[in-house]
Order: sequence, then structure tokens, then C-alpha cells
Amino acid sequence: MSDWDVKDLQIWDDRIINIAKKYDLDWYEISYEICDYYEMIGHMSYHGMPSHYNHWSFGKSFERTNQMYNLGLQGLPYELIINSNPSIAYLMRQNPLYLQILIMAHCVGHSDFFKNNRCFKDTGADTVVSKFRNARNRIQNYSENPNIGVEKVENFLDALHSISFQTDRYNLPRLSKAEIKRRAVNDFNNSNDKTLDAVERLNNALLQPDHDLLSFFLDYGNFDDWQMDLINIVREQSHYFIPQIKTKVLNEGWASFWHYKILHELELPQKYHLPFLKMHNAVVCPHIGGINPYHVGFYLFQKIEREKGLDECFLIRETHDDVSAIRKYFDEEDFRELNFFTYGKKREGTFIEEVSDHDDWRTVRNELLRNVGVNSIPQIYVESIEEDGSLVLKHDHDGRDLDLEYADQVVDHIR
Repeated sequence: MSDWDVKDLQIWDDRIINIAKKYDLDWYEISYEICDYYEMIGHMSYHGMPSHYNHWSFGKSFERTNQMYNLGLQGLPYELIINSNPSIAYLMRQNPLYLQILIMAHCVGHSDFFKNNRCFKDTGADTVVSKFRNARNRIQNYSENPNIGVEKVENFLDALHSISFQTDRYNLPRLSKAEIKRRAVNDFNNSNDKTLDAVERLNNALLQPDHDLLSFFLDYGNFDDWQMDLINIVREQSHYFIPQIKTKVLNEGWASFWHYKILHELELPQKYHLPFLKMHNAVVCPHIGGINPYHVGFYLFQKIEREKGLDECFLIRETHDDVSAIRKYFDEEDFRELNFFTYGKKREGTFIEEVSDHDDWRTVRNELLRNVGVNSIPQIYVESIEEDGSLVLKHDHDGRDLDLEYADQVVDHIR
């Protein structure tokens, strides 16, 4: 039986808002939806979107999570909030009141981050829910169209999902084919190289490598209208989610930093305060054998507030992503405090390669940077188009090899 009702949530939410405003947090209005654990698993499977297109992979995620949860092998997230205006956040009915209070304070931090961090400025928070809904409706129409059908739609989405993040990751302006051609002609006219090879290069189908694979298919592919629409839907969806991948540490750290600060000023009754501290410690504790973004982000903002003040914390929230913040603000002492190290695997087992000591801490930092944000996702790009129409792809290799079994499947999808 629950120890709260909606009026309790409203009372504590009003108190949270008053404290957050005192610190000049600036967030989207948050719309809370109360759901049971079964509905929460559904929201998780569809990335929290109230309207998302149907695909078997979402159903697979739902069934797996539901089975693992019911077997006691997996928990559910304490909070789930989407980057929209208003933000939509989900509260599980089974949560006790102290946890709902923590979650609501945590969500204020997330929404403030969504609204103010530079990485999210082009994610279209005002229209994203309607865009997802419209995309779902169009895909549903394609599936019901007897000239297309659900099998063709799902097969094409399978291919697109395999390369969904092989698109622009840094919000760079994309040059049109005409602009690329114009620049190439200008370079040719200003160059002393007027050989036959130089002339032939101007006639190439692709004048420069293209690191935005999804946009490349839109510009150079030969697809039906419905396929072009699906490519664009997946590309726009990826552009919406990439900022969250790039700021996972900062986003979770900022939300944890503020739920901790706000709840200490809420004057919680003792019966709520002690469980809150226990839950907070569980959220931000380090993970054995991996990186807990809540832990690293919370550590960062507490360190910066202590050493440089709260204004510097707001500056980080506004301008940085995970890679730039770790590179700028973490030093040797921090890596020792966090007890970070690199490890490798041999047939005999796992072994430690470097620890955060002396000059080795830089090696540990660089390895961490390679595994946060979009750096953890391999980069495949178009090198050229051959005269016979063959597409030449390259892997931007940074010392980490691709899993060949998966790589072969991705090549099949691209083909």
C-alpha cells in the first residue's frame, strides 16, 4: 500500500520548485505521469516517448526487461524523463514517498540541463513529441500500404537501426553536393595541378569523404519516397538522442548534484531523510569494473563547487559535454581519488594495465575519454564511390578493432 497520494506529491513538488528557483535553475515545466512497473518497462522500451513507431526491437527490449525484472535479476530506473517542452517524467506507483521526492528533485536538474546545455539547442524540445507521433503515423501507413507492407518497412528499419548513429555527431553544417562541387572547382582553378587525374577527380561521384552516412544516403541514394522518409526519421531521431549520449556523465551528475542539495534544504522528516541518504549513496556509488556516470558527474560538480564556486558549475552545465569537462577539470589527484585504472584481458584472465599514478594517470584519462560519449560508438564513413558504383566504406580506427561478426551484419544491412 502506498504511503502517499497525488496531493502529497504536489506539496513536495511546490517546495522543490521554490528551492530550485532560489538557485536560479531554469527548467521546462515538468508533467509527471504516474504508472505501475509494467507501464514503466513499456516507457523504457520506447525511450520514454509517449508516441513512437512500432518495431520488433522495442518489443524485444520490453519482454527481456519484464522477464529479468520479474525474476529479480534487474531493477528499474528510479527516474525516466524526456527532453521536451514540457518535460514528461514518469513516477512509479510502487515507489515510496521519499523516493518520489528524490526523483522529482532529480528531474528538475535533468530538465534544467536539457534546456540550457549547448548540445541540446537544436533538439527541438517544443515539437519533439509531435514529430515522433507524426513519424509513427507515417510508418504505420507505410506498413498498411499493400504496395509496401510491414515486412519491407521492418527490414528497412533493421538496416537503418544498424547505422543509426553513423550520422553527424557534432552538429556541423552539412554542405550540399552543389557547394562541394563549387569549392572543388575553385580549388582546381586556383591550383597548378591541371593533369588528367585532377580533371577526373572533379567528375567523381563523391568529391570528399562523407562521415554522415545517413545524410549521404539521402543525398546520393536511389530510394523510393517512403524509404527516404524512413532514413530521415531515423536520422532526426539519432540527432535527438546523440546529445544525451554525449552528456551522460554531466547530465546525471547535474541532476544528482541538485537532488542532493535540494533535499538537504527541504527539511525532510527523519523517516524520509535517512532512506533518502541511503538511496542517494546507492545511486552515486562507484561501480566495480565499470563507470557509473552518476558517481563521476556528482563528484565533478561537488569538486567544482568546492574549488571554484557554483557559478563555475553553471558554466559547465551550459557549455561542456562529457569529453571536454573531463579533459578540462579532472587532474591526477581526481583520478587517484576515483581509483580509476585501465585493464586488459588475456587467456589467463583480466589484468590491470595502468593505475592513476605519476604520468600513468594521463593514460587512464585518455582511456576514459575513449569510452564516454559518442567515442564509445565506432565511426564508419564513406571513403569514395567507385566507377562501377561500388561504395567504399572505412572504419575510423583508433586502436580498437570492430567485432567482425557484427561488422559483417552491418555491411549486409548497408548493402
